Amino acid sequence: MILQNAFKPATIKIGLESEDKDELLEELIDLLSRNYPQEKAFPRETVLEALWAREKKMSTGIYKGVAVPHATVEEIDTLRGVLGISKKGIEYDSLDGNPVYLVFLLISPPSEAKRHLDALKQIALLIQDSLLLENLMKASTPEKVYSLIREFEESI
Repeated sequence: MILQNAFKPATIKIGLESEDKDELLEELIDLLSRNYPQEKAFPRETVLEALWAREKKMSTGIYKGVAVPHATVEEIDTLRGVLGISKKGIEYDSLDGNPVYLVFLLISPPSEAKRHLDALKQIALLIQDSLLLENLMKASTPEKVYSLIREFEESI
């Protein structure tokens, strides 16, 4: 149950305010930072740098309004995710040239490379389900989004 461990209601945001990729990554990292264990230092700048290094290789705006920015960062304690949903769309330099509406951000330490790849595989399966994508976009609460992810993951 890798996705339901990475994405929690507290790190799911409906109604993203960002209009472009720069703002988006900052907005999602801010949400992750606020929900990081308080007794641990959150490596905000290192995380942003790692995400931008990955974006420079190739855009993670990959599929019909979905982006999956991801990176590994030594200072992160475990696999963590943030899911953002935009009703208006965000300019992302996507491979298909379209704005993104669903953004699955993943960060993990290099020691959890297998979990990181497994999470990316699960997201790849999830985004192929057009009904699920539609239901995620219609969800009105983070708890509902989390429930949809949990149901999806338990069905595979």
